[in-house]
Amino acid sequence: MPSEDFVEAVLEVVESIPAGRVMPYGEVAAAIGSRASRAVGSVMAHYGHAVPWWRVIRASGHPPVDHSTEALQHYRAEGTPLIWSPSGTYRVDLAAARHRP
Repeated sequence: MPSEDFVEAVLEVVESIPAGRVMPYGEVAAAIGSRASRAVGSVMAHYGHAVPWWRVIRASGHPPVDHSTEALQHYRAEGTPLIWSPSGTYRVDLAAARHRP
């Protein structure tokens, strides 16, 4: 598991992401001076329930694995820009929704 300092730093960044905006895992890591995007994912899996977890997404713009239905509810409520495919799947429009602290 990542250190307590790493966990706190990740959660602080995630809490700072405004409604309707997102950051990929790697950019959360970069915001705290790290390249450990997988460790950010681990933090989100274990501690993310207390912060707006849906605002941390994959670099492709897709929501966290296995949470697309629940995340979609949050994205719609917050007005997060989305891109829909003809098959009915979606991803976040990173060009419009990316948060840069």
